[in-house]
Amino acid sequence: MSTNDSENEILKELRDITKDKENWKSRIDFVGEKISGDHSVEVKAKALWILGEMGLRYPLEVEAYIENIIFYLEDDDSKLRERATNAMGRIGRADKNLILPYLDKLMEMREDKSANVRLAFVWACENIGTNAPELFCEKLDLFYEMISDENEKVRIESPEMFRVIGKRKPDCVKPYLKKLEFISENDTHPVVRIHCAGAVRITKKALEESENI
Repeated sequence: MSTNDSENEILKELRDITKDKENWKSRIDFVGEKISGDHSVEVKAKALWILGEMGLRYPLEVEAYIENIIFYLEDDDSKLRERATNAMGRIGRADKNLILPYLDKLMEMREDKSANVRLAFVWACENIGTNAPELFCEKLDLFYEMISDENEKVRIESPEMFRVIGKRKPDCVKPYLKKLEFISENDTHPVVRIHCAGAVRITKKALEESENI
């Protein structure tokens, strides 16, 4: 069997595993092994994505592969950096303690030259922030800056971080409300305006609810 045939077989098996969620726990090691060695970018990218999804369900079982995932945050291939970033977000959503030692490294991805990686960074932080919003209360300036990113998709997604944190830790977002309101009324992109308005609305609602407790 040629190398290409072998890689195609692995990709097929990874696709089958993706659909077979009931047996994920028993296939973690198989998938984890595929992010090491001489496998193709396609195989590694698929394996990184599945590991992240597996980590959302079985974070402790995926823990052994986290350092290998972190390794790909510095890979030359932007697809692998993107997938590693996504995986950290999913694992961190399930158990923040597993990604805490690497949080500073993850935060560096906001400056990646690839827009897809920067977008994955915002998504990852939203995932982690859903259950651990306190990790980002002192970092919201970074997401405010990303609303001005040169990439449209990054600009659209960045305000969503304020919605995620505002729902759970509205006091952290409170200092940004006027700025977000201004963007919601004046930004050139309609979806950026909508997302900023949504973040303001969710945060104000959470603030009102906290005052009534």
